[in-house]
Amino acid sequence: MPTLSIVAPLYNEEGNVAELVRRLRAAADGAPGIDGYEIVLVDDGSTDRTVELLRRHAAADPRLVIVRLSRNFGHQLAATAGLDVSRGDAVVLIDADLQDPPELIPAMVQRWLEGFDVVYAVRRKRKGESRFKIWTARLFYRTTQRLTKVAIPVDAGDFRLMSRRVVDALKVIRERHRFIRGLVSWVGFPQTAIEYDRDSRFSGESKYPVSKMLRFAIDGITSFSDVPLRFASYFGFIVSAIAFLVGIVEIGLRIFTGYNLPGYTSTIFAILFLGGVQLIGIGILGEYIGRIYEEIKGRPLYLLAGVERADPAPVGEGNSVPSVSPGTR
Repeated sequence: MPTLSIVAPLYNEEGNVAELVRRLRAAADGAPGIDGYEIVLVDDGSTDRTVELLRRHAAADPRLVIVRLSRNFGHQLAATAGLDVSRGDAVVLIDADLQDPPELIPAMVQRWLEGFDVVYAVRRKRKGESRFKIWTARLFYRTTQRLTKVAIPVDAGDFRLMSRRVVDALKVIRERHRFIRGLVSWVGFPQTAIEYDRDSRFSGESKYPVSKMLRFAIDGITSFSDVPLRFASYFGFIVSAIAFLVGIVEIGLRIFTGYNLPGYTSTIFAILFLGGVQLIGIGILGEYIGRIYEEIKGRPLYLLAGVERADPAPVGEGNSVPSVSPGTR
């Protein structure tokens, strides 16, 4: 019978640990057709009591696996570390803030048993979030869908189930500016959706302020699209065409009417406008060049401080992976 892994990255989530573990256990126990499971909890360099509480729960339940990163690497890389360590035939990725209900996991497992490699959760409603957050999220998903060549589902986050062959495919892809939901869509294989209403955060504050949301949006777009580069080129052609037409008009007025337009305001406007266009183009180029620079350095995606696992054997037969040691990923 198949086995299940549940991966949850945590960063300063001490107020959520007990409830998270309780609900993940209950969800895994209720998953149909599962022989065994593990819960992989990834500590992303927390500075509060998160690790202490995780160890307390792991001491009472050998199915809990604690993955400690050497520092805070960010949500996407922490999730990547959990996927790398996981050993189940199916792997569920879920956030630790409990906005995504673990109770949806049995339904995901059922769809996986029906033959789907990816079962992603689509949000119908988003409780406890401001109108600004909801509006920017809708804008982000729809902009990304239009700009990218990959069919990334709208209103679907990282909460999803993936088969072992999808996880193994993701382990081959080691790009640093990771956008997991986009990579899962790029990998392909049969995929289906389950709708749900997103809850309010159980405890603590969001780890994604506006600045991180903007950075995440830029990573998502630049990882799967070269449209911004083309936009800079198109914009440059448009501005040049406008400048050419304005030049013809001014020359015509000078030749046929002898009227010379006062040039100070138009000159300053042209300088500022063209300067802004040039800076936008340089910024877009810099964004892509910066990504190239990060990739060619070849640094590990993350560094492990340790993997604390009660059972060193694989969860199920045929799912063993190479042992993980600090600094190898």
